[in-house]
Amino acid sequence: MASETKRGAIAATRSVFPPRKNSGRRRPETVARILAAAEKAFAEKGLAGARTDEIARSARVNKALLYYYFKSKEELYAAVVSSLFEALRNVTESAAGLEAAYRERIIAFINGYFDFVIAHPNYPRLVQREMMSASDTAKASIVSKYRMPTFRTLETMIREGIKAGEFHNMEPDQTVFTMIGMTVFYFAAAPTLSSVLGRNLLSPRAIEQRRRALLDFLEHGLFLTSARKS
Repeated sequence: MASETKRGAIAATRSVFPPRKNSGRRRPETVARILAAAEKAFAEKGLAGARTDEIARSARVNKALLYYYFKSKEELYAAVVSSLFEALRNVTESAAGLEAAYRERIIAFINGYFDFVIAHPNYPRLVQREMMSASDTAKASIVSKYRMPTFRTLETMIREGIKAGEFHNMEPDQTVFTMIGMTVFYFAAAPTLSSVLGRNLLSPRAIEQRRRALLDFLEHGLFLTSARKS
């Protein structure tokens, strides 16, 4: 799943920034390394604080090559943010497009989201920075282009699952808020809570425990008994 997410990120970057005329020499592996290094730097220091020379060094490319792929730090930042949102939206759409019970689609979304964050552990911090620092116009654009399609897709799955008799009769939009909140908050708060609790909440074992806990909550809070697996 992680490799699929990375490929999705590269594809999203290409759609945001069309290849240049001499792009035949562009290497997807190099783009992936640059995006990964930039993602970490922007999450830690923000757009203003991140340095392109440090990103280039972390990506194991020279600065000239970085600017060959991305003409400015702002373009690189936009590529990172856009590719992350696009990759996450693909997770939602993939789950919704399954030819399976709505219960299985919701489970596929949760598993896909967890796999996405495992592949991009800096995503929660980067998104928090983006939403806090961006202008109202930029925030509205992000919400309109990326957040709302994900929200509406999940809301539709919940609504149709209720009609199909698989889910409890709940408010679809409130259920989506609950699902997203229970997932996003854990990863956003994990660094601080790890220090308070004295254990790493982002370790593979801790993440799997959180995944199972969330699925167990949905099993009893959303899925009707007749829709559960034995």
